[in-house]
Amino acid sequence: MTQRLLIAGAGLSAALIAQRLTTAHSDVAVTILETSSRPFGEHTWSFHGTDIERGDWDWIEPLVFKRWAAQSVVFPDKERRFDCSYASLTSEHVREVLQRSAQIRIETGARVVALDATGAQLEDGRRLEADCVIDARGFTRDAALVLGYQKFLGLEVEVGAGHGIDAPVIMDATVDQLDGYRFVYLLPFTPTRILIEDTRYSDGSDLDVAELGEDILAYAKQREWGTPRVVRRESGVLPIALAFDAERLWSALPETVATVGMRGGFFHPTTGYSLGEGVRVANLVARSWPADSATLAASIRNHALARARDQRFYRLLSRMLFRAARPEGRRVILSHFFRLPQPLIERFYAGRTTRADIAQIFFGRPPVPVIKALSLVSERRFLSATA
Repeated sequence: MTQRLLIAGAGLSAALIAQRLTTAHSDVAVTILETSSRPFGEHTWSFHGTDIERGDWDWIEPLVFKRWAAQSVVFPDKERRFDCSYASLTSEHVREVLQRSAQIRIETGARVVALDATGAQLEDGRRLEADCVIDARGFTRDAALVLGYQKFLGLEVEVGAGHGIDAPVIMDATVDQLDGYRFVYLLPFTPTRILIEDTRYSDGSDLDVAELGEDILAYAKQREWGTPRVVRRESGVLPIALAFDAERLWSALPETVATVGMRGGFFHPTTGYSLGEGVRVANLVARSWPADSATLAASIRNHALARARDQRFYRLLSRMLFRAARPEGRRVILSHFFRLPQPLIERFYAGRTTRADIAQIFFGRPPVPVIKALSLVSERRFLSATA
């Protein structure tokens, strides 16, 4: 008998769950509801090859638009290349893959006004029934999270004479430091097409798209790429978690509808990357299937609370980065980090940092004032002070 899953919100987490579940189970029908006319938006979602387990490549590979064998970082005093693979999903490619699946139906213009354990009520008056319901409608601000911000504008451009970049540059921090810690992120899709993304780790969430656009074109000119033709643009403001009261957040969420994605705090607190956490949740859904809404909600809640405990170290680093270091000093901290052994860096991005890694990260002369750093160690005290 076919089991019906309904997912509210067509974002990354919905795509991963739909792909994982339909790959593992032939007796599931997935309906994804999206308010806008463009499911999965206009995004590029990237991850390091070591962010996921080897077995995950079997089901996620069809969603991958481009994969590279290496990546690099550039700082004023250091350039380093890593032989760790890197991969990107694009909204357009994800749409195409999921729309080809006979088990997945994507409904646009479907504004959800209420979700419960057995379905969704839409603004147009319709009621859609399901055996299991998941809420994946995206991030919402909550007092349980104290945040910094990673904001960006990305321009995918055509460089007529070629750009000469053969692998992703995940941080070019040689640029002027503006609005916090600034770096440029480069994804070369073809020899002439490249995504140039201007990213800032900032205290505030305001995003001046026009200003960042000018800065990106100035960067392209500096690289002697002339004035490239812009073929696509994307922008966003991602949360960076400085402190998180997960129990408080989850106590306010429904107990009978599973919450996933950024809405449930499923992202790396320091990097803002969300695909690795999304893969963990998608695997949990597949292992739990078939499941009713309440049972799945309880499993995901338990997983979320465990992950929040596992990620305490990353939130501490975020506090150090945003509250102990001066904005102009954030580049120094990141430059120090990227001198560390590659396996440590890989585990960091994957959210699997060990105690030995933590000791090595903090070894030597601290990049922030010690007294200031010590005042930020207690997450509970930090939450109380910012309440």
